[in-house]
Amino acid sequence: MSVQLGEPAPDFELSDQHGQSVRLSDYRGSRPVTLVFFPLAFSSTCQGELCELRDNIGIFQDEGVQLIGVSVDSKHSLRVWSEQQGFDFPLLADFWPHGEVARQYGVFLEDKGFANRGTFLIDADGILRAAFVTEPGRPRELGAYREALAAL
Repeated sequence: MSVQLGEPAPDFELSDQHGQSVRLSDYRGSRPVTLVFFPLAFSSTCQGELCELRDNIGIFQDEGVQLIGVSVDSKHSLRVWSEQQGFDFPLLADFWPHGEVARQYGVFLEDKGFANRGTFLIDADGILRAAFVTEPGRPRELGAYREALAAL
């Protein structure tokens, strides 16, 4: 990873699935954020992971944490997928420059052209408090999110 625990998380600005601009620094001073990088919308493992997060959104809400998904998909693809799956959290398009935010967080897979499964918990001051990355093809466990939230 190119980001270190205890250091400021790299700021960025991306469009969500509705075309709205989202800047990480907009959350500073108000609420923590969990960034969930995933390879591609509509893929089975990614869908399983994000549906599990959707079904357990309370673990984030109970802690006042904003859940945000990030992939290299276009905002248009993310919108259709979000509507189909009923995701009620932002999905950000790291579409262009292709994978730039994933690169900043050290999870972009150059040989594949998409992000690995990386999760980063950022406190309300913009400091990285927890992070975990799984190998390609391996889904993240819900328990890992619970442990990361405990780091707040």
